[in-house]
Amino acid sequence: MEIGPIIAQNRKKKGLSQIDVAKQLEKFDIHVGNAAVSSWEKGINTPTANQLLALCQILEINDIYTEFIGENPLDPFKNLTDDGITKVFDYIDLLEASGRYDKRKSKIIPLEGRIMKIALTSASAGTGNFLDDENFDEIEIFDPVPKKASFGVHIDGDSMEPRFKNQQLVWIEQTDNLDSGDIGLFFFNGMTYFKKFVKKETGTFLVSLNAKYKPMEVNEFSTFKIFGKLATD
Repeated sequence: MEIGPIIAQNRKKKGLSQIDVAKQLEKFDIHVGNAAVSSWEKGINTPTANQLLALCQILEINDIYTEFIGENPLDPFKNLTDDGITKVFDYIDLLEASGRYDKRKSKIIPLEGRIMKIALTSASAGTGNFLDDENFDEIEIFDPVPKKASFGVHIDGDSMEPRFKNQQLVWIEQTDNLDSGDIGLFFFNGMTYFKKFVKKETGTFLVSLNAKYKPMEVNEFSTFKIFGKLATD
């Protein structure tokens, strides 16, 4: 890689003298005379990394890789003509002029959490009084939470796999109106379950997504209550 001839070629293209380049280098806190610039161009000495980067900025060498090494495989302009490259820079000027994409003016928006109620016990350990306030803790959640979510509860076990994993936190919309096929939280015969609600002509069932668990039938002798359904939006 011959740095000197490339520096000289680009300097002359911009109509700058070696003295001009030395003066502009002072803006980068690089204090050298025109003799140093001459020695770089002749290959007697080599500029440091900082000096080379400053020279590239002064001489408007945008693609350092291509200029000093060869074709840059990551060059976004490599398949464009000079006219195409000009249009790209014109578009950049338009984006900057719009002010919409100026990172200097962009504001850092602090993350705002949402205070949510999280059940202190898992879905399989709850009781008929599961929805009492004393059974919940309030936690600030920064991850996305469905708008209709009333509270969160952790799943216990693998009965709703593969969609829901053991100890996964799910969000529940508190309601007692469910359609067949909805997934919800239920009180059934002394325990709280996170299951799929299915109504058929043959009866009402709480169904696991894991096929190894049999459906639980809700009949006239069951103690049954709907706490809510899975919040999805």
